[in-house]
Amino acid sequence: MARIDGKTVWITGASSGIGEELAYQLASKNCNLILSARRKEVLEMVKDKCSNKENIYVLPLDVTKFEGMEAKVGEILSKVGKVDILVNNAGISQRSLIADTEFSVYKKMIDVDYLGTVALTKALLPHFIKHKSGHFVTVSSLMGKFSSPYRSGYCAAKHALHGFFDSLRMEHDKDNIMVTMICPGFVNTNIAKSALTADGTAQGNNDTATQNGISSKTLCLKMIQAIEKGNYEAYIGGKETKGILVKRFFPRLLHKLVLKSEVR
Repeated sequence: MARIDGKTVWITGASSGIGEELAYQLASKNCNLILSARRKEVLEMVKDKCSNKENIYVLPLDVTKFEGMEAKVGEILSKVGKVDILVNNAGISQRSLIADTEFSVYKKMIDVDYLGTVALTKALLPHFIKHKSGHFVTVSSLMGKFSSPYRSGYCAAKHALHGFFDSLRMEHDKDNIMVTMICPGFVNTNIAKSALTADGTAQGNNDTATQNGISSKTLCLKMIQAIEKGNYEAYIGGKETKGILVKRFFPRLLHKLVLKSEVR
């Protein structure tokens, strides 16, 4: 097991939720952090709350600006020299029926949740290859392994992440590059509030399942364990994680259980 203490870790989506909590926990382990999200002022607030803010660099980043990723990577490397771990955490969710959802919503889901992650990963990959080391940690979802109603665009983007990173893991095993897919279930964050509805506006309210989910603190503790162990995938949450095995062996049963749950 490789300890994460003292490593240089780049976290996207670090201004709130899982990314914010992960920053606090890694700061307590004396990690050198790069915090990225769109809003610099919020990232600065997160930095100020960290225990080792002298070892933290704030880099505003919009993951949909694909063409600028190489420049962002160059900026970071000029500041910190070497990145050990990239945590691809930036993303948005969705709550709308397929028949009602505008195509533009699907495009945004793919741009943010899939292509943005791919663009940043590809930009940093040569650095990992050069050093014959590196760890891509991508926050997917249980919805990347099975689906549910109202989340078609979200599920599609998360499924795509698994296809891409499984290939990357195989292609660069020879370069000692690791890939860990983090698959949370319900986590008590604001993800449902900011989820896109049929016309692309935010839902604006939380849902019962999300409110009753595990805390971001619990998730990040288990995420760090998975990273240190070098797990290929980690399923973290409550009873909903059992859906992985049910999907594999009893797909019709999972179909019925998900419909019965009426999860929104």
